[in-house]
Amino acid sequence: MPGHERHTVLLVGKSVVAAALAWFVAHDVLHARSPAFAPFSAVLIMNVTLYESLRQAALYVGAVAIGVAVQAGIGFVAGPRLLAFVLLATITLVIERWPVLRSQRAQVSTAAFFAFATYVTTSGAEQRAAQLGWIVVLVLLGCAIGVAINLFVAPPLRYRSAEYAIQSLAAAVDGLLRELVPALREGRLDGQETQRLAELALRAEGLIAQARSAVETAQQSVWLNPRRFLPRHRARTSFDRYRSVINALERVTYQLSSLVRALRQWEEPESLPYRNLLNRYADFLDDVDGMMRVLAEIDEDALAAQSSRLVDLADRAGAERRRVAEQADADHLPLSDPDRPYGILVVEASRIMEELRNTCDALLAATRADNH
Repeated sequence: MPGHERHTVLLVGKSVVAAALAWFVAHDVLHARSPAFAPFSAVLIMNVTLYESLRQAALYVGAVAIGVAVQAGIGFVAGPRLLAFVLLATITLVIERWPVLRSQRAQVSTAAFFAFATYVTTSGAEQRAAQLGWIVVLVLLGCAIGVAINLFVAPPLRYRSAEYAIQSLAAAVDGLLRELVPALREGRLDGQETQRLAELALRAEGLIAQARSAVETAQQSVWLNPRRFLPRHRARTSFDRYRSVINALERVTYQLSSLVRALRQWEEPESLPYRNLLNRYADFLDDVDGMMRVLAEIDEDALAAQSSRLVDLADRAGAERRRVAEQADADHLPLSDPDRPYGILVVEASRIMEELRNTCDALLAATRADNH
């Protein structure tokens, strides 16, 4: 994916800076007994978005505080005995079933075990209490440094990630249509061909969840991000247009999958008398593919021109869809027969056209809003 390597390198670089700074403060400035807690925490909560970094930091600090608190309670009552460790493990592992801490649940027992190790290697009640407190302090320090580095060192704005996700999904649908259109025109609807088409449709379906995740990550990257107030980003704080496009692409993908499943039930001898319908349908899908190729190159900076191009292609596709329906009527095809695919083809063409129209409307509305 374009830009992925750059984001990865940036995230690794910021993690290194955060870890080094956290170690320096914990080891050289504070002279902490267990300074590794600080850089570990800084790296653990480093994320591609500021919002997620803060959320993970809050969950992580909460998990560590709970683990240390449980150890403090058990340790000062039962002492550094094996039975105390068994009780500690039991309680913290039960707490980890608590869904509130989400991805940081496992840190409850981890923090408790480290706290127990610190407790048994330290003598004196005051010294033990101080060392357990230092664990929480170092974790807070590491999280604070990690969030600060993520905030002040190239805070991420993932606008392009949303575009790349849509481009990848549209390109997958384009790949399916590039194979489907000639198969319809040439009447290549045997089992091997339709199986290959079904695999392409399945591959496109697999990209839908990735596209949604990328758009949500892009939206999160705006929250709490100071770069959003810069003039070039001030108007780009919503990703509703991309959600609309993905919703439409999702339904188009499923409709094409339904179409392919119908074709897999098509017997070749029966298809030959209805070659005109197949040719009309291929013309319709060819125009749909033209729209997919535009979406496969979607660019925020060129959205106005691309939206106009999509509208033109949608008008052409709409005309071809009407010809599909007219051809089905002219050939007196049994559209209501559930054992034949003709009705499914006509219905799916209408549904695909409706989704593409909705996509054009969403993008046109977005470009008008940007202009105002």
